[in-house]
Amino acid sequence: MDIIFVNPPYEQIAKGFDCVRHISNQSPSLGLLHLAAQVIEDGFSCSIIECAIERLSIEETVEKILEHNPKFVGITLFTVGVHNANLIAKALKEKAPHITILVGGPHISSMGMETMERFQSFDIAVMNEGEITLSKLLPALKNNQDISNVEDIIYRDQNQLVQTTNRTIQIELDDLPLPSWHLLPNFPKGYPLTVFDYPKGPVATFSASRGCPFKCEFCDTSTFGAKIRYYSPQKVFEIMQYLQNTYGITHLQFVDDLFVASKKRILKLCELIIESNFKMTWSCTARVDSINPEILHQMKKAGCWEISYGLESGSDAMLKNMRKATKTEQARNAVQWTHDAGIRCKGLLMLGYPGEDESTIAQTKAFVKELPLTTMNLSKFTPYPGSPIYIKLYGTSMRDEDWDRMNGMNFIYEPEHVSMEKLHFEYRNILEGFYQRPQIAHHYVKMILRYPTHLMRLLKFGLCSFKAKYLKKAR
Repeated sequence: MDIIFVNPPYEQIAKGFDCVRHISNQSPSLGLLHLAAQVIEDGFSCSIIECAIERLSIEETVEKILEHNPKFVGITLFTVGVHNANLIAKALKEKAPHITILVGGPHISSMGMETMERFQSFDIAVMNEGEITLSKLLPALKNNQDISNVEDIIYRDQNQLVQTTNRTIQIELDDLPLPSWHLLPNFPKGYPLTVFDYPKGPVATFSASRGCPFKCEFCDTSTFGAKIRYYSPQKVFEIMQYLQNTYGITHLQFVDDLFVASKKRILKLCELIIESNFKMTWSCTARVDSINPEILHQMKKAGCWEISYGLESGSDAMLKNMRKATKTEQARNAVQWTHDAGIRCKGLLMLGYPGEDESTIAQTKAFVKELPLTTMNLSKFTPYPGSPIYIKLYGTSMRDEDWDRMNGMNFIYEPEHVSMEKLHFEYRNILEGFYQRPQIAHHYVKMILRYPTHLMRLLKFGLCSFKAKYLKKAR
């Protein structure tokens, strides 16, 4: 084996709630699937280890890697997984020092030099988009050639860290090989989305664009940059056909931030789907200022099942603090239009952003209740490294710089006018207030009756929870 790509284990689910895995998102890392496809095209052999999905411990991950004795190991890093990645790399260095440890991903793109300084177990950091970089780096390493001319990397030269120049040419997405879904064991059955986030399976995920020109202060865009690039509508349609014909995919979730940014492009994709009578449901994300009733009508005809909107807050003052460049009135219109078009609507919100107080929380609570949302995700504000707000807040009222807790499930920053205790109380209050409404329960009962897969997942979750509670009492 030339290279093994690893998505390290990290806390995706709060401690003590492991049973939630039965109903939570188990989709694989698209980044690793793209990198694997590129190195295969370049003539290298590779495999992928998804630690969380395969439920592998650090020790089991290391043993699985050593079984294949690779020349290189590439680890993708989100902030929350950095420390576990370091433990894997340290263990590999002790047992197989000849393996070169490469790291990349969002955390490296935003904090590459600091990460390499802190963790000596990482040999080379691959910044930004990795496909072109690996195409140059791996052959050079394999042939013991100089790597100083490879752009977008940080490497160790004896006791010094060297950062090479940034690549100015960005990837044309249509030129990329298809993600290597074939490397995933038990794909697609073993990789469901969150329960109720799709009508029926099998499901897959795909990103039809890269980059974001907007400047929301809570977001880190360092990996793909500010210029948005798209797969062509024809290429996206071909990929949808490939997934259905090859793997039987019946629902596709587009995970790019700005899927509906280009109205011309989305209408062309809808036209291709409708004219060919292609049957696949799909979901996507969109900004509330990017859609209108005409587009939504065409999206529904083409199989769009759900749209997720980054609503963030019910307070215009908070949206201004975030530099979201939208207003709550636009959100109300977008959600209502989506509902009227017969498309499910998911609201993505956060609590605890700087400037939050009891009045803004009350506005968000009322905002959520008045909208015809089908589902809602409420995250705990996390100042991710690389985001503008992280740079502003670091060293002020952050509780600590514990990267292990930066996953949207922990309040690690306390706004000036709201206590941590109040934030935790209101977080539960908003979620319970939304999901305890009769119309929400009615919708999910209808889904269960129509799509029994969700019932089976809920039963597994319930059985697991019961066993965990019973065993705890028995001890």
